[in-house]
Amino acid sequence: MAASEEVILIAGGAGFIGSHLTARLLDEGRQVIVLDNLQTARPSNLRLLEGRPGFTFVQGDIVDPLPEAVLREAGRIVRIYNLACAASPPQYQVDPEHTMLTNVMGTNHLLRLAEQTGARFLLTSTSEVYGDPEVHPQVEGYRGWVNCTGPRACYDEGKRAAEALTFDYARMKRAQVRVARIFNTYGPQMHPDDGRVVSNLICQALSNRDITIHGDGTQTRSFCYVSDMVDALIRLMESEIDGLEPVNLGNPNELTVSDLAEKVVAMTGSTNRLVYTPLPQDDPRRRRPNIDRAKALLGWEPRVPLADGLAKTCAWFAEELGRVPQRVAA
Repeated sequence: MAASEEVILIAGGAGFIGSHLTARLLDEGRQVIVLDNLQTARPSNLRLLEGRPGFTFVQGDIVDPLPEAVLREAGRIVRIYNLACAASPPQYQVDPEHTMLTNVMGTNHLLRLAEQTGARFLLTSTSEVYGDPEVHPQVEGYRGWVNCTGPRACYDEGKRAAEALTFDYARMKRAQVRVARIFNTYGPQMHPDDGRVVSNLICQALSNRDITIHGDGTQTRSFCYVSDMVDALIRLMESEIDGLEPVNLGNPNELTVSDLAEKVVAMTGSTNRLVYTPLPQDDPRRRRPNIDRAKALLGWEPRVPLADGLAKTCAWFAEELGRVPQRVAA
């Protein structure tokens, strides 16, 4: 089959990371079908893709049987990326049943398609499978400390179940699979109201609102710029590995939420008040990926420094929100 006839299916391709991945693959001249229910996707992300050569959009929910418009192209599909699921706690907790079913039934629908077509399948799992970790930094062999009955369980346990299902398909020789455990990712095209710490801090700093820090601000995160994450996902998909083990993808540079807030305040010139609120239940206290496996298998590590990535993200949000901050870099 000629490369021009090959199709890449991206479930969740209108979302934050998905839209960047779609744009990158279109830039490479690939044919891409985006399947998305638009539950949490920004309409502007889709508008950036519409009309581009090689791009097709199909609205549908992977919880349901796959749409006929996707199945008609099954003979051409060679890669399937599963990025379909709300990824921030305020979004995935709105409808926890749907979140769980997206991860379990939706993943199974896509795995069956991979089995039928011979396409390679990549699941975007999450650092949330480690829960509030007792091992730091987190390595892929760590089994996690997840509250399986808490308010985040629909996502944490949903992703753990999706991983189990994916690896079962691989062990039974039913599909070629790859599993990425994604750590905190940021950049342009994030949803202003998605509830993630980077978008929250930047949008509050650019607006006449208090800057909210959950907990005492000493909890840590490691932030990976979206272009680095897209590069990692493509490398993982195209790598010739057996796929029987997950791969952490993220930036190992760790900082506290208070440090991040200070950087955003300095970058935007904000004079807004800092307000501390109770830490949400089961919110991880520390998060940092060990990426030795990604380095060894993919030759990958993040390249974009936090200062550069935050400057680009702040500038994008300033334009998006119609603000004119004092010091934000373009």
